[in-house]
Amino acid sequence: MASTSSPYGLRAVNRNDGMPYAGATSQFLINPSGLASNLFNGQVVIINAAGYVALATATGEDLTTNNLGGSSLGALGVFVGCSYINAQGQQIYSQYYPSSTTGVVTAYVITDPQVTFQAQLDGTTTQAALGANTYFAAVQSTSTGSTTTGNSTSALESTVVTTAAAFKIIGFASPVGDAYPDVLVKFNPGAHAFTNAVGI
Repeated sequence: MASTSSPYGLRAVNRNDGMPYAGATSQFLINPSGLASNLFNGQVVIINAAGYVALATATGEDLTTNNLGGSSLGALGVFVGCSYINAQGQQIYSQYYPSSTTGVVTAYVITDPQVTFQAQLDGTTTQAALGANTYFAAVQSTSTGSTTTGNSTSALESTVVTTAAAFKIIGFASPVGDAYPDVLVKFNPGAHAFTNAVGI
């Protein structure tokens, strides 16, 4: 039971059609000059105007000015780790991207817009939340994660909406009466860059 608040961002569980998620990721570069933000496993990321992976710094409460990718743009997907060469010349595979790491840093991102993710809400909800929309309860930042585990600590908003927002609730992963229920969500079309016709 989810009786305590212990959010973990977004975790891939399967595909929207019920088929297993095979773990596929795509590889993208983080700015070699360094990104002034940690990126944690389970955070939503974007491709910025320079063509590099960056943190989505909107909640996704709407699909225009507060879309995950910025004004009317969609997110690239969910960050699940990175690899880079450290100062000792060693190849590092990391659960998270440490802020300001420079050099060639490869980000691994779940980009498939048909993947179902599990996430925790920031409060109680009801069965009526099924089919409604939600978004991040607070803006993702360099501190919405743990440098110990490398995982995101972002939760989704329990006050669901019928208006356009980043995610649609398509199932429950814990009892709906829990204090902090775990839900299954998908990206709504306009919230994902691969299903959004607007370019950067």
